[in-house]
Parts: sequence; structure tokens; C-alpha cells
Amino acid sequence: MFSLRTLRTLCSRRALLPNSRLAAKRQAACTTVTRSTRCVHSSVGLEARGRERTRIDSTNTVGSSQRGYCTGQVQLRCWNCKQRLDTTPAFFCTSCNVIQPPEEGASYFKMMDCDFTFSVDTQKLQKRYLQLQRALHPDNFSQKPVTEQEFSESHSALVNKAYQTLLKPLSRGLYMLELEGMRTEEGTDPGADPAFLAELMEINEALDGALTPEDADEIGRDTKGKLAVLTEAIDAALRAGELQAAKALLAQMKYYANIEEKVKEKLSEFM
Repeated sequence: MFSLRTLRTLCSRRALLPNSRLAAKRQAACTTVTRSTRCVHSSVGLEARGRERTRIDSTNTVGSSQRGYCTGQVQLRCWNCKQRLDTTPAFFCTSCNVIQPPEEGASYFKMMDCDFTFSVDTQKLQKRYLQLQRALHPDNFSQKPVTEQEFSESHSALVNKAYQTLLKPLSRGLYMLELEGMRTEEGTDPGADPAFLAELMEINEALDGALTPEDADEIGRDTKGKLAVLTEAIDAALRAGELQAAKALLAQMKYYANIEEKVKEKLSEFM
């Protein structure tokens, strides 16, 4: 993903300023960012299966909305029995026990019953994942109508994606920034500190030149330590609402996560 040639090129660019994004002002984004997701009445797709949305009187709505899911003040109804659904997202109707279509714009955190925080309880996450997959697995709906089979397949894929996203700190942090309206660019960060890129180049060269599993394993342990430090720093930045600082730290985490994968590949060569 990040070759030595790429790192050397970035380190030699004079256009890079000595003060990187990590040294930029960390201004606290104290304004609560509420991500609105589209709530549309559609006559096509899964929504056309019969799910009804009824608007709730504004006086009955909760004053504070959580990040990442619909704020359109709508009440969902079961597509089958037309009864109101008690939870969001609703996987099954509590009245008729029929599977429901995936909720458009549902937050992975809400779906996996996790708090909106970078410090996720991975054991609880895994337990929730296994619970949902057992209930939603397509094999359970092989004798059901085609509509329910389609809902099951969609739910199963979505739950798997949510689990994989929240499981790892890097993808979890990037997803949190996405919910806050911030996206990170793919590939090498053009604004990275030249000294940091030089350090990465040295690590990559040392890994390429590793002659024994012990040499590669030592680099792996050092990388894990750096990732642990970054994880704590990212958690602190997100808790403080310092989104730009979190974004810069996540960019660093990308590089180290890439090195960690290279270490695994190197160790496999000695087997």
C-alpha cells in the first residue's frame, strides 16, 4: 500500500512544510454534529415491500438525537401487520415476529448495541454479532417467502459489515469521523510530516532486510506498541471533540497498521 519509493518521494518533497497537520492547531469542535440521513418515502426497493412511516407529533419527540441515524421524526410500522415497531433499528416485529427490511441510515453503533465511543467493548460486540447472525442467517428463512429471504440476506451482510467496521480501531475511528461529516482521503497523506515519513521508511527497510523471524517479530512488537499509544490518543481526541486532531492521528495509524500487515507477511515467509 505504501512502498518505500512512495515514502522516499514524499520525504524529498520541498513543498512539505516542517509543521505537519499533527502540529496544526487542535481546535475543539465542541459543536454537536448531528448527521441527518435521508428519510424518504420510496415506491421502489425494500421500502416498497409495505413498510409504512407515520410522522410523530413534534411534541412527542426526544430532544437530543444520537449520531448516525435518522432524525426525521418518523414512526416505523411493520410491513406485514402494520403495527408500530418499538425499536430502531427493528430486525423483527414484536407483534407478528416477521423479519423487517434493513433500516436506511442506521448507525452501526446502534445496530450492534454499542455506545458511540472509540473505546468499544469488543467482547460485547462479538456477542451481539453472533446473536444477530444466528437470528438473521439466510438458512433460517429458506422456507419463507422471497421477501423475507431478501431481507435476511440484506441484514446478514449489513451486520457483518458493521461488525468488521467496529471491531478494529482504525476502521472504527474512520467511521466515527464519517458520522461526524469528515472523510479521510485514500492513499498516502500528502501533508504528512517528513520526519514521520522518514521513520516509516527506516522501519520498512528494516523489515525488508529482516533475516530471521526474531527480527521481524521485534518490529511487530514495536509497531503494536505505537498502535496502542495512538489508540489512546485518538480516544482522548474524540472524547474532547477534537476531530481534526483525531483525523491526523488516524492517518498515522493507517501507516502503522500497514506495517503490521507487512510484518505478518514477512513472518509467513519464514514458515
